Amino acid sequence: MTELVVRPLTAGEEHLFDTYAQPDVVGFAVFGRTYLDYFSKNEYRPEWTWVALRGDRVVARAAWWAGPEDSEPLTLDWLDFEDPDAGEALLKAAPFTAEYCLALPPGWRDDPMTLAAGVARIEVAQRAGMKPLVERLRYTWTPADGVPERPGRLEFREEPDDEVIVDVLSRIQQGSLDAHKVADLKRMSPEEAARDELKELYWYPAPREWWKLAYTPAGELVGITVPSKNYGGPVVGFIGVVPDQRGHGYAYDLLVECTHLLVEEGVDEIVAETDVTNYPMAANFKRAGYPITQERVFLAY
Repeated sequence: MTELVVRPLTAGEEHLFDTYAQPDVVGFAVFGRTYLDYFSKNEYRPEWTWVALRGDRVVARAAWWAGPEDSEPLTLDWLDFEDPDAGEALLKAAPFTAEYCLALPPGWRDDPMTLAAGVARIEVAQRAGMKPLVERLRYTWTPADGVPERPGRLEFREEPDDEVIVDVLSRIQQGSLDAHKVADLKRMSPEEAARDELKELYWYPAPREWWKLAYTPAGELVGITVPSKNYGGPVVGFIGVVPDQRGHGYAYDLLVECTHLLVEEGVDEIVAETDVTNYPMAANFKRAGYPITQERVFLAY
């Protein structure tokens, strides 16, 4: 058998990525993403794109993604291979430790072809040293889904002081059902996790003044809602309720307000995510008219 050569692309070789001959079954390509489009936006880069070749034929490929101004890749979000050994060799050769985000159609386990393709990639990632972190549901709201009515229970105010935001985020970390936040709290304090969250919120290319704190009519803090945009479009950036206000269904109020604020900005699509195990938040998205459009499996080193 021809020797397997694993290497990153060099400048000018970006078209090599698309010579991989197998059909797309899972991954972001199924949802319309093209490598060259994201390459042109500097979200994929040659040095973050690796291929495994046998002779001139690409038998495995992987692309790590980040925002156009980021200096390091944030996620591995494209992985294909003709055989598991080539995929494993590629992941072990690449020097990145970013988590893997595998995009899948809704109900992917019910279809034998998507199940086989998804499981194969998860197993290869595990062979390369990753461990399952969480599965998430991705939602896409459009005007056809209807704008949910505001419950009218809360008051929303801008808060320009980042230290106030850090305090609120720190309180919200306690008892969070979000797997990424639970993982953060295993390696840092609530305040450190809150500052890390603040940094992530600032990463989004959206106005800071969109962020709103929520209060009861009596002036008690309830939580925060962050309508935002990532590099793909409008998103529910963050929703959180402080511990002493949980149990009243306020996360729904925050989601509805976020939706209204984005709609008022003229958007025609809003994307959101939650862990599959976060049943209360999943119920809120369903109630607000957000349909599930994608499932995601995350693995991390």
